[in-house]
Amino acid sequence: MQHRTALFALHLAALFFGLSGIFGKLALAAPMVIVFGRALFAVLALLPLTRFGERPAAIGWQRRLALIGAGLLLGGHWWAFFLAVKVSGVAVATLGFASFPAFTVLLEGLLFRERVRSVEWAVVALVSLGLVLVTPDFDLGSDVTQGLAWAVFSGLLFAMVSVSNRATTVGVKPAQAALWQSLAILVASLPLAWDALPTVRALDWLWIALLGLFCTAMAHSLFVASLRVLNARSASVVFALEPVYGILFAWWLFNEQPSLRMLCGGALILLATLVSARLNKHTVSVEAIA
Repeated sequence: MQHRTALFALHLAALFFGLSGIFGKLALAAPMVIVFGRALFAVLALLPLTRFGERPAAIGWQRRLALIGAGLLLGGHWWAFFLAVKVSGVAVATLGFASFPAFTVLLEGLLFRERVRSVEWAVVALVSLGLVLVTPDFDLGSDVTQGLAWAVFSGLLFAMVSVSNRATTVGVKPAQAALWQSLAILVASLPLAWDALPTVRALDWLWIALLGLFCTAMAHSLFVASLRVLNARSASVVFALEPVYGILFAWWLFNEQPSLRMLCGGALILLATLVSARLNKHTVSVEAIA
C-alpha cells in the first residue's frame, strides 16, 4: 500500500468510525449488548474475507495472544465510548475520545523510545485545554462530566490499541487481524450481555448490524492496513476528523447543538491535530528522501 492510498483508507475509516456514536445512540440497548452485537456482525463480515479472499498468513500462538489482547483493549474502548454516548450524548463522547492522539504521542514515546518533540508536548497541552473547555463544569455528579471522563478513558484505550496494532500486526493480513480481535471481543462480551439479549428490539439489531459491518469490519480493516505504512501518530491525526463527523451527524439527527464553549474546546483539539499533521507530513517527506 502506498502512502497516498494509506491516507485515503484512513480518511474513509475515520468517516465510518465517526458514525459509531450515531448508531450507538440509535440503538436503545445497553452498552455491553452493543459491544457484543458489534463484534458479532464484524465476525460474520470478516470470516468470508479471510476464508475466500487473500490467503491468510500463518501466525503463531504468541501473535494470536497479542491480537487477542489488543482485541480486549478495543472491546474496552467500545464499551467506555458507548457508555459515554448514553450518559452525555454523541458530541461530548466524540470530543472526549478525540483526546487519544495525545495519549498516542506519549505511549509511542514511552514504548518505542521515539523522542517526543517539544511541539508535540504543545499538542498534548492543546488537547488538554480543549477538554477543559468542553466540560461546562467539573461537577462529578453531572452527566456531562461523567460522560466526558468515560470518553477520555475510551481514548486512552484506543491509543493503546493503535500502538499495539503497530507492533502486533506486522506480517498479518488486515482482515485477519481484525477477525482475531473481534472474536476476542465476542467471546469476552457474551457472558456479560447474555441476560439482556432477549430484550433487544429488531430495529436495534439493525443499527447494531450496520455498526458492526461498516464501523467495525470495514473501518477496522482499513485502519489496520494503513498502519502498515503510517505510524500511529499519523493515523491519530486523520482520526481527529472523527468527532467532526460525529458532531455534525448528531446535530442533524438528534439536535445535539454544541455550546460556544464546547465549540471552542473542539477547535483547540482540531488545531492540535492539524499542527501534528504538518509535523508528520514533514517527517514523511524526510524519510522518503532518505
